[in-house]
Amino acid sequence: MKRTFGQALSLYGGLLLIALLICMPFWWVITGSIKLPREIIQRVPTMIPESFTLQHFEKLLQASDFPVYLINSLIVASFSTAFTVLLALPAAYAFFRMEFPGRNALYRTILLAYAFPGVVVLIPLYGLFAKVGLIDSPVALVVVNVAFALPFSIWMMRSFLATIPREIEEAAVVDGAPTTTILVRILMPLIAPGIASVAIFAFISSWTEYLFASVLIVSDARRTIPVGFAGIIGQYQIDWGLLLAGATAAIIPVVALFALVGRWFVSGLTDGAVK
Repeated sequence: MKRTFGQALSLYGGLLLIALLICMPFWWVITGSIKLPREIIQRVPTMIPESFTLQHFEKLLQASDFPVYLINSLIVASFSTAFTVLLALPAAYAFFRMEFPGRNALYRTILLAYAFPGVVVLIPLYGLFAKVGLIDSPVALVVVNVAFALPFSIWMMRSFLATIPREIEEAAVVDGAPTTTILVRILMPLIAPGIASVAIFAFISSWTEYLFASVLIVSDARRTIPVGFAGIIGQYQIDWGLLLAGATAAIIPVVALFALVGRWFVSGLTDGAVK
């Protein structure tokens, strides 16, 4: 359908506005990380940097605990992602393909658990982890991240399994393939975009989680990036250059993950939405 000039102007104007709203915060953070301190805090902000320096990144890597926070976040996010995918796939297969009493009720109950905010269960989880000795342990963060990411991951994975014709599994069953073989060697390659989508969702959820990491982790040596950033903000002053450099560096792993599997992520979301 051919658009009129007014419709095209409205469409591209709206897209430009949305792009600016999304990109402006990133532009502000990235350009601020390479400005001199006096330019960052000057009364009239500059959209285009008038100065250039890497002193904030040098300070970030040499005079702060950011490398420790980065390694801790990578460990927690990687294990959380791996366990979420490993649990979501068989759980979604069981909910979608297997018949057992209470299947639909259990499936709805799991989704209902996703609706509760994390702060509601913060105190009970803290008491539970204290009893089993997991306070100040990355294991506690992995358990929490997997528990909160799993309901939505199962829902996503189930929608992708629904796109696979049942006849493919029936042919495998006739050939004598057990359930594990059907799941691993037949279904997993077919729903690879769905697995990538779940992995990215779980990784970003774990990477940005702050509430439980700020309560369950006590020592500086085991803090993750979101909690470590909070330590940069002092009571009386804020090192904006260091904070912006840290935020820029924290974006890199997520951008790298999107560069590797982002194409699968986009196709996975659209496939699961329309089939």
